[in-house]
Amino acid sequence: MSNYSVHETAIIDKGAQIGDGCRIWHWVHVCGGARIGSNVSLGQNVFVGNKVVVGDNCKVQNNVSIYDNITLEEGVFCGPSMVFTNVYNPRSLIERKAEYRNTLVRKGATLGANSTIVCGVTIGEYAFIGAGAVVNADIKPYALMVGVPAKQIGWMSEFGEQLDLPLTGNCEVICPHTSDRYVLSGDSLSKDRSGT
Repeated sequence: MSNYSVHETAIIDKGAQIGDGCRIWHWVHVCGGARIGSNVSLGQNVFVGNKVVVGDNCKVQNNVSIYDNITLEEGVFCGPSMVFTNVYNPRSLIERKAEYRNTLVRKGATLGANSTIVCGVTIGEYAFIGAGAVVNADIKPYALMVGVPAKQIGWMSEFGEQLDLPLTGNCEVICPHTSDRYVLSGDSLSKDRSGT
């Protein structure tokens, strides 16, 4: 049996898989088909659907609904009241449950407070979506995105600080916090892992 903490007001449906060390707070509802990794925090009033995967060490802040067909990889941060969708063109009078689109949020990405992620996109690893941004297209790894619709304005380190780099070019920078080396090649950024 898993070892995790659940507030007395939370509802965990039979069949839900929840990893060790999770913290499930007030008025959370986890559906029976959900798969939640270890050391995950689900803040107040969070909903987790049946066809949802939440990786280890994710933090989901208050008032976030993670609907079917959404996958969060390890270490994703969902800010307060950010929004996921799973139907691209919803109508109340037309059922479109067979048209759910898959949304994938890669390892270490941050989704800022009140941001909206339109279904069917992939958000690259360690990307940073600013508060209130609306994402309607795939996002590159390490990209810093703001606005409506979201536009790239820079690059972020894995530490969570903006890097002093142009949007495109061929150059590199050292993160002042971790001494990690990041390499910009054209319009793609990668972390140099040769020393690991």
